[in-house]
Amino acid sequence: MQTSFDFALAAPEIILLVMGAVVLLIDAVSKHPTRFLTYLVSLATLVVLTIVSAVQWSNGVTGRTFDGLFVTDSLSHLLKIASYIAVGVTLVYGRIYSQSRDMLRGGELYVLALFALLGQMVMISAGNLLSIYLGLELMSLALYALIAVRRDDATATEAAMKYFVLGALASGFLLYGMSMIYGATGHLDLQQVGEVIAAGKAQKLALVFGVVFIVAGLAFKLGAAPFHMWVPDVYDGSPTAVTLLLGAAPKLAAFAMTLRVLVEALHGLATDWQPMLLILAVLSLAIGNITAIAQSNFKRMLAYSTISHMGFVLLGLSAGVVAGREGSANAYGAALFYMITYVLTTLGSFGMVLLLSRDGFECDKIDDLKGLNRRSPWHAFIVLLLMVSLTGLPPTVGFYAKLAVLQPLIQAGHVTIAVIAVMFSLIGAFYYLRVVKVVYFDEPVGEAQPLRATCAQRGLMSINGALLLVLGLLPGGLMAACIHAIQTSLGL
Repeated sequence: MQTSFDFALAAPEIILLVMGAVVLLIDAVSKHPTRFLTYLVSLATLVVLTIVSAVQWSNGVTGRTFDGLFVTDSLSHLLKIASYIAVGVTLVYGRIYSQSRDMLRGGELYVLALFALLGQMVMISAGNLLSIYLGLELMSLALYALIAVRRDDATATEAAMKYFVLGALASGFLLYGMSMIYGATGHLDLQQVGEVIAAGKAQKLALVFGVVFIVAGLAFKLGAAPFHMWVPDVYDGSPTAVTLLLGAAPKLAAFAMTLRVLVEALHGLATDWQPMLLILAVLSLAIGNITAIAQSNFKRMLAYSTISHMGFVLLGLSAGVVAGREGSANAYGAALFYMITYVLTTLGSFGMVLLLSRDGFECDKIDDLKGLNRRSPWHAFIVLLLMVSLTGLPPTVGFYAKLAVLQPLIQAGHVTIAVIAVMFSLIGAFYYLRVVKVVYFDEPVGEAQPLRATCAQRGLMSINGALLLVLGLLPGGLMAACIHAIQTSLGL
């Protein structure tokens, strides 16, 4: 591991920063209403970043640079590649939607999406509490602006204000918790904080107070109950293309931040934060699944679904505390696997909303999916796969992801909580399968409209749906990569 200023370790971030500026300049001189060149350069940038990170990962490039502020390891490579793919797929899915709603008029969409991604990458590779906060604020500020990108839409503006106010409150929680950690240990570097706590030299009371505020801030960023209030309103109020930018890749960065802070720095206080995570997980499962039943708005239903799925992620994180060395790696690896596959399903779910929307019509109600099987049997089948995976039924990846989380949870002795999680998943099956019923058995409302989707959008959606089956039948490769990333990056 290196501690010198090695700029090669931050090559993806440097490339993205430069290309973000290039895209901004191109956009400033471009008069094309659809910003096609900006779109192509943005996608090309994401392809280059994927190649760079994949080469670094395959060559075993790891290290710490900028005096420990920045860390490059297997975990960061895996999550960055997943983030590039998520943002790229989002831009492709949202292309026609953004054009038809005049969201490309000012050209901010692609630039802000790239800078939000840069913030996520900094969060993923943060080795210090300061760099975590720097990446978090860079991502959040870009997302605030993206939500309000439709200036004449009062609903989007209201959603942006809600997210801004509550996001500022959560950032305050995090900052206050970080200040308590610094006061108790005298360090901001995550490794050094962990070493001081392990040596028993920190002030216990201040540490516990700091952990409470940090867990609250992390729960907000993950969208876990009871810090979930912003999720349904912001998901519903944002333009759907921005909802997907908000609900996919940022979840990966928030998960990385949670791992870095709780597992790497505060593992010595695991007995303090594990009960908090268990409470948050059960609340998320209960509130998310029960409230989703009452939703007639498809986007709000998916928002409450997100809250319930974050409960499963938190169960995986809490199971790793008392599971022993190998068990911890399996538990954290299962949580990582769950998060990546959840993002894959989210891309398909909101991507389908984008593909079915058209001029003057937002496919944001469950009833808008009525009779989809008659219009497009293939897309109806993909909706079926998405809902079955979210439910957690075989042979989709959702079943294996839930099973992978529940196994270490039971091994850690939390059998009752595992049973509760399964019960709430059964409740969740109602509203997911209701969508399948609407798609296949309900009569369409009004005149059937053809799908307006490009070949790229149709192809990506088909791959998206196929991966739900492929990863459900052959999950070993991705799971092994997740566990290896956890073992090598967190020293488990």
